[in-house]
Amino acid sequence: QVQLVESGGGVVQPGGSLRLSCVGSGNSFDFKAFAVAWYRQAPGKLRELLASITGGGVAKYVESIKGRFTISRDNTKNTVYLQMNDLNPEDAAVYYCQAGKITRADNGAPVGLTSWGQGTQVTVSS
Repeated sequence: QVQLVESGGGVVQPGGSLRLSCVGSGNSFDFKAFAVAWYRQAPGKLRELLASITGGGVAKYVESIKGRFTISRDNTKNTVYLQMNDLNPEDAAVYYCQAGKITRADNGAPVGLTSWGQGTQVTVSS
């Protein structure tokens, strides 16, 4: 199993950018074996998948954030990033990362035995 910690959230003005980080740790684990996905959950809304990335770096995105958000990973640092550009108030939410070894074929989201981070808050406000 892997433990995940997100960071990088904060307050940003509309049109601004943030880079979120998701760091994995665990006993005798191979981070490359885990696919990682980013989600967000706004108040009163369901948690939604944003992007996923395989251990080898193959990324998938939902249509709503394509062109603005980029998922990447550095396996030497056990870290997956979510670069978010051109943020707007609708992007305000708690952002979570999830890791797992088995993924859905369509969107790459981890399934089965997975781990979640505690979330990091993103606020977009002028």
